Amino acid sequence: MRKGPVLLKPVWKWFAKSQEAASDLDEEGNLPTHIAIIMDGNGRWANRRGLPRIAGHRAGMSRVREIIRACDDVGIGCLTLYAFSTENWKRPDDEVEYLMRLPQEFFRTEIDELAERGVRVRFIGDTTRLPAYTQETVRRSLERTRENTGMTVNFALNYGGRSDIVQGVKA
Repeated sequence: MRKGPVLLKPVWKWFAKSQEAASDLDEEGNLPTHIAIIMDGNGRWANRRGLPRIAGHRAGMSRVREIIRACDDVGIGCLTLYAFSTENWKRPDDEVEYLMRLPQEFFRTEIDELAERGVRVRFIGDTTRLPAYTQETVRRSLERTRENTGMTVNFALNYGGRSDIVQGVKA
């Protein structure tokens, strides 16, 4: 079995096992149809290594690529990635700015492969509060994958339990 990265190690172990035994799991019906991951701890991971917090976020982004591919390869139907909560606005301005630019970077390099795989990208959370450049990335990604019928990947941006309740009451 391939040794996974320290980042997301428990998830990585599961994927490594799943990839090795995907056919057995699928035949036995043990493969989940939906996996949700709270992407937390990237900044702390970087701090423990003496790196800037943004280095942790960048490393986390590269793991997202691997996780999407692994989920698609083993037949997971839906993956939800909790990427930026409403609480994250309380972080330092430069870190928030970087986190808002990550979707641009990610989709610039990954959207072609996602589209080729048939992945449908969706976004959950209040995207209207995101900067215009991030909203444009959201719009383009939705448009590019709108007709795809493969795995669905939900990116939760500006989400939070309390804010979701308030938003639901207003609707």
